Amino acid sequence: MAKAILYLNQFFGQIGGEDKADVGSSIHEGLIGPAMELDKHLDAEITHTVICGDNFMGSNTEEAINTILGFLEGKQFDIFLAGPAFQAGRYGIACGHICKAVKDKFNVPVVTSMHEENPGVEMFKKDIYIMKGGNSAAKMRQDIKSMASLANKLIRKETILEAAQEGYYSRGVRHQVWRDDKKPAADRVVEMLIKKVNGEPYETELPVPKMDRVSIAPPIADLSKANIALVTSGGIVPVDNPDRIQSASATRWGRYNTEGTDDLQKGDYKTIHAGYDPAAADDDPDRVAPVDALKAYEKEGIIGRLHKYFYSTVGTGTTQAEAARMAKEMIPHLKEDNVDGIILTST
Repeated sequence: MAKAILYLNQFFGQIGGEDKADVGSSIHEGLIGPAMELDKHLDAEITHTVICGDNFMGSNTEEAINTILGFLEGKQFDIFLAGPAFQAGRYGIACGHICKAVKDKFNVPVVTSMHEENPGVEMFKKDIYIMKGGNSAAKMRQDIKSMASLANKLIRKETILEAAQEGYYSRGVRHQVWRDDKKPAADRVVEMLIKKVNGEPYETELPVPKMDRVSIAPPIADLSKANIALVTSGGIVPVDNPDRIQSASATRWGRYNTEGTDDLQKGDYKTIHAGYDPAAADDDPDRVAPVDALKAYEKEGIIGRLHKYFYSTVGTGTTQAEAARMAKEMIPHLKEDNVDGIILTST
C-alpha cells in the first residue's frame, strides 16, 4: 500500500494555539488531528505527521524546512500533503514552503488546500497543487475530501485534468489538447462574441485577473497647514507589542501616541516584521516609521503638524482582504482627527 506524510501547524497538530506558534518542527508516527479524517479517504497509509508552529516557520523558514527534510530522509512515502490551511495566511505560506521543498528534494507529488484569499495561493500555485478550499475549519471535511481525491489520482498515476475540472488553482501550465467537439477557435470566439453582444452568459478560455484599482486622491492644497498622519506596514511597535500584531500574515494593527516625542527611540520601539532583517529598524525605528523626519518638517513649517498617533501593522503575507479590513478600521480614527494626508511606509 502507498504511504503518505501530512504536515500540520501547531493548532491542528494539537500542540496549542497562538501561544504555541513559536514551537519548532517535530515529527510523530501515526495520525494526529486532520490526519484521522484524511486517512478515511486516502488510498495510502499516513505513516507520520509533521508539525511546526506558524511563527517558527515564518521567522526561521530555512531552519524549519531543513529540519523537516532531515526528518523525511530515509522514510518511505509516495505522497506528501499539508493542511488544509483555509484562509490562515501564515499556515498557508508554511504549507506552500514545505510542499515545494519536499517536491524539489524527494520528487514526490504534493498536495495542499487553501482559500482564495490565502497569500500562499499566489506564492505557490505555479509550483504545487493547491486545492480550492474553504475560509475556515468549518470546511475541514470538504477540503480534506478534495485533497484526497486529487492525491489518489496522483498515487495511481492517473491523468490529472485541467484545474477547473479537478478543483485546484490554475498553475499557468498550458497543454495542447484535442477537443471532443473538434470546434475550431474561430467558431468558438464568434459564439462568445455573439453571447456577449446579446448579454448572455459565456465563459472565456483566457480569463484575465481582476485588479483592485484605487483612484488617485486630489493633491493637498497647502501642505504647510496640513495634518499629516504616519502609517506603516513595517511592523514598528512598542517593544512589548501591546496589540499582539503577528509577525506575518497580520490580522491586527495598532496606533501609538508620539506626542512629546521627536523620534522613536531604540529600546522603546522595535519591528516585529518577519519579512526583513530587523537589525537596522531595531537600531533606529525611524528608519521605517520616520517620526523624526516628519517632526523636523513640522518645526520647519513644511507640514502643518504631524498627527499625534502613528498606525502600524505587518505587510508580509497579509492578504488583500485583511489589509482592506484594517484600513477601514483605521479610517474613522483618521477622519475624527481631521487628517488631511497620510505618509505610508513599508520596508
